[in-house]
Amino acid sequence: MVRCLVLRAIPVILLLSLAGCGVYTFNPKGKSDLNTIAIQRFDNKTAEYGLADRLTDEMIDAFISDGTFKIIPVDGAEAVLVGVLTRYLRRPHTYDQNDEVQEYKVEMDFSVTLKNTKDDSDIWTERMNQYATFDVETETEEDAQRKVIAILVETIINRTTKSW
Repeated sequence: MVRCLVLRAIPVILLLSLAGCGVYTFNPKGKSDLNTIAIQRFDNKTAEYGLADRLTDEMIDAFISDGTFKIIPVDGAEAVLVGVLTRYLRRPHTYDQNDEVQEYKVEMDFSVTLKNTKDDSDIWTERMNQYATFDVETETEEDAQRKVIAILVETIINRTTKSW
């Protein structure tokens, strides 16, 4: 009787243990079908010269380092990342006891879309606001711009590779 139960239990245990095997991904929707991406030059709707080019270059470098997608030209890519710098603002952030500015805040707004080139649909689209501060004694506005770009690049990499 006990032997009969053991013999019947073995296939059930084997089946249950194999049911848990499979591809694991951090992507909540499973493994993506996309392998290639193109990154269009970011458009700049502000008066700040050169920011969009720096942002695009940093974005390309980050995607290459990440390695999730192969970076290729738009005409052969399965997805295209399109971005626009829509607002740039630098304003005082903190003051000292003499009402002189100690820190400035650099704030940028972006509109970013990842498009599927097969059917021209949006995989995701998002408005993003990023900011950083810089100390007038030890840093420059360009330092804050680099910080904002780094935060935005990381946000877009995470959004593109881990959350759809």
